[in-house]
Amino acid sequence: MEIIREGYFEGERALYGSSDITVENSIFDNGESPLKESKNLILREDMFKWKYPLWYCDNVKADGCTWFEMARAGVWYSRNIEIKNALIQAPKNFRRCTDLTLEDVVFSNAEETLWTCSGVKLKNVSASGHYFAMNCENMEVDHLVLDGNYAFDGAKNAVIRNSRLMTKDAFWNCDNITVYDSFISGEYLGWNSKNLTFVNCTIESNQGMCYIDGLKLVNCKLTGTTLAFEFSNDIDAEIVSSVEQVFNPGSGKIKACKIKELIIEKDKVDQQKTSIECDNIVKTSDRPEWLR
Repeated sequence: MEIIREGYFEGERALYGSSDITVENSIFDNGESPLKESKNLILREDMFKWKYPLWYCDNVKADGCTWFEMARAGVWYSRNIEIKNALIQAPKNFRRCTDLTLEDVVFSNAEETLWTCSGVKLKNVSASGHYFAMNCENMEVDHLVLDGNYAFDGAKNAVIRNSRLMTKDAFWNCDNITVYDSFISGEYLGWNSKNLTFVNCTIESNQGMCYIDGLKLVNCKLTGTTLAFEFSNDIDAEIVSSVEQVFNPGSGKIKACKIKELIIEKDKVDQQKTSIECDNIVKTSDRPEWLR
């Protein structure tokens, strides 16, 4: 395997179509697509300073590399990619990639990052930016720290563990998502999704978990959560805290320590379809506040 050390590359497609090379401590500066259509690459402590560095690539291992702000749209349409110990300033990274592993990675600007990828593994990833992980499938996520709205829109077949998510409109239009041992804060959690499960999670959400078919909560806290479960069906919820408001659930079972307000509009839902197991319902209402 050829080894390139301390190289400086600029200009269009500087190492286009490379195969079986190691590039160490090198800089890819002004010039698009320096490693496009390359395969079997090992990248160590390299700096990417311009657009589209890794498109249509196969079998890439990068360790200790940095994507600067202008290295946007960095890895698209690529396969078998492993990125470790990276700092990525550039937005719109990782699109339509398959078999992608990111470990110990910091995204300082994760706007529109990780879209339509499959076979994704994230471990110890920190990201700040909206629309993270849209339309991804077959994901394994562990220790993700995320600050950005609309996360995981359209995701399928994902397991998320030990994570902290500050994100409104998260998990919309999803199918088959399970979240373990995590903290989630943000309005309108989980709308229009199917088969959404939370286990040992703390959730804070205004109008959270509405319009869902197949919602399961196991040993979860719904701290400060209002207008929850509107028109959700096949609910199986075990809430080990108080919940501010339960509003028009469609069907299923809700078990809670305390419900501060239970709102059921009899002309909107059949309350016989939902079992409410709670010994401390502080207030019941037949209309939400804006109709009173």
